[in-house]
Amino acid sequence: MDSDRTKQLKILCCGAGMQSTALALMSCENAKNGIQYPLVPIYDAIIFCDLCSEAPWVYRQVAFIADACKECGISFYVLTTDLYGVFMKNFGNGHVTSIPFWSIGADGKKAKMRRHCTIDFKIIKIQQFVRYELLGYRWREKLREADRGAHEMHIGFSFEEKQRIFDSYHPMFVNRFPLVEMGLTRADNYRYCLDVWGLDTKASACIFCPFHRNYFFWHLKRHHPKRFQDLVAFDQTLEREQPNTMIRSKLFISRSRKRIRNLTDTECNDAETFDYRGKPIWNGF
Repeated sequence: MDSDRTKQLKILCCGAGMQSTALALMSCENAKNGIQYPLVPIYDAIIFCDLCSEAPWVYRQVAFIADACKECGISFYVLTTDLYGVFMKNFGNGHVTSIPFWSIGADGKKAKMRRHCTIDFKIIKIQQFVRYELLGYRWREKLREADRGAHEMHIGFSFEEKQRIFDSYHPMFVNRFPLVEMGLTRADNYRYCLDVWGLDTKASACIFCPFHRNYFFWHLKRHHPKRFQDLVAFDQTLEREQPNTMIRSKLFISRSRKRIRNLTDTECNDAETFDYRGKPIWNGF
């Protein structure tokens, strides 16, 4: 895309959960009907990173976004960044990104690992795609001054997540958080997607994301058994290979610090919900 080499791009880093789905669809609405949401641009590209480990509903949401983008002429890309496969292959015998697993030491001390997976497998991959594929840079080509701080990376944090806001570490990009600027919560985004587009959304996160409530694992077991088996296999790898790493604490996906296979129904009665027209709606976490 040589013609875009000096264009100031506005990119949506799309996780295809409630929030970034809402942003993508607001952008589509702006493109179709004129500017309805001034803080949401008509994106030059909406990019979803498939970590090969999402819940089934996320892929339905991705397909919906793709169709909406096609209808209104917004470029939509899917990048395959197989966090699940890389971790299963390398944990215990090679380098892996840091996932915020819950931990407990031999002395009983509880802690949590650092979170680098989103940066390593989403943000950086999208930055590289924009640099080399959309802006046409060659490998190791020096950053042009015209591109320094010229491009916006939009991220779908909602208002209650404003403490997660961070500046871009990449000299080419400025991070923007339109949902925070608009004061829209996760519940607001759910309402928008359903009322305006007829799309019933849930959160997007890897099936082994430690921020899930135990209810998520129960739901996966009951409704998506194949995905649940993938989760159990991941948890078994974590248990088996942890002694072969430099990490001395035991690591867990569940915040209860138990193996997924050992969680009880009582421990899984912790679903997070919000109100929609007087009904509790599970947020997908």
